[in-house]
Amino acid sequence: MEAIPCSRLPTGQMAAVRKLNGSEALCRRLEDLGMMEGTELRCLHRSPAGSPAAYELRGAVIALRREDAAEIFIEVQP
Repeated sequence: MEAIPCSRLPTGQMAAVRKLNGSEALCRRLEDLGMMEGTELRCLHRSPAGSPAAYELRGAVIALRREDAAEIFIEVQP
């Protein structure tokens, strides 16, 4: 299955993280939040403008801007 940017994950859908791109600071911040390869996440909600969006991972809820979510590549789970 092809990896897609997290910013394209439909609301309510589960996915697994496959790769983190972006700046070193962004990757470090995401890893500090527990996001690394293999982590499962789910898109809970998007703001009316589409950014930011709320994601659940490892029992926590985080908000990510669309441009930051686009640097996280995921594999959607069936």
